[in-house]
Amino acid sequence: MKVKLISIGNSKGIRIPSSIIRQCGLGDKLEMSVENGVIVLAPVRSVREGWSAAFEKTVAAGDDAPLVPDALENDFDAEDWTW
Repeated sequence: MKVKLISIGNSKGIRIPSSIIRQCGLGDKLEMSVENGVIVLAPVRSVREGWSAAFEKTVAAGDDAPLVPDALENDFDAEDWTW
């Protein structure tokens, strides 16, 4: 589909047909980037999108043991700090 650049103040823009907006799941804000000289527009994704499913998968695999123990003992904690 060919579209025409239109003037928007000192910038340029395009009109995106509503059918394209629906197909791509676009909202009021977009992520815009340039890849190999091509403008890429994408829906804004949550920073933590997919984390919940990933956690569930980890638990189901039995790989959810803490990497760091809740209580870390060290010499500093064992010293007597009376003045």
